[in-house]
Amino acid sequence: MKEQAGRQLQFDDFLLLVGKLNYTWTNTESLLIHFIAGLSEVDKETATVIFLTLNTTRARIDLVERLAKLERISPNQRAAVLDITSRISGQARLRNRYNHCIYAFDADGENPRTILMRIADRKDTLKMGQSHPLNDAAAEDIEAAIKELALINHAIWQVIQRFDFPR
Repeated sequence: MKEQAGRQLQFDDFLLLVGKLNYTWTNTESLLIHFIAGLSEVDKETATVIFLTLNTTRARIDLVERLAKLERISPNQRAAVLDITSRISGQARLRNRYNHCIYAFDADGENPRTILMRIADRKDTLKMGQSHPLNDAAAEDIEAAIKELALINHAIWQVIQRFDFPR
């Protein structure tokens, strides 16, 4: 893992990075409330109830994308919203890797890694336990995702202002 002030990046430091990813993700995802309000032509309070009723990111993105595809939505507005939802979806895989996993170590408490909590059914077998090491590359991927989510956040606010969605 990354050297930090002459020592190896500790697991707790990695968890702080995952926490920052979660904060950034949640903050960005919550901005979909404004898209729901603007595309549905409802107030922000109503959009918040709709947002909170949908209990997965996928369901919230699906709703926003379906609203954007309505015939009454202008092509410019549709393109702007769909571009952003595509970018959010592109970050979901990494976020899910660190939020829906087991963190594992070797017998000495070293070599931290994630193990996905997912079973993939194949024709006649199961595939499970995909593992990823928590190393420099993993930390860099998370840092890149945090930066991209900040850019997406900014882009969402530009669309909200451009199309005068409820704030």
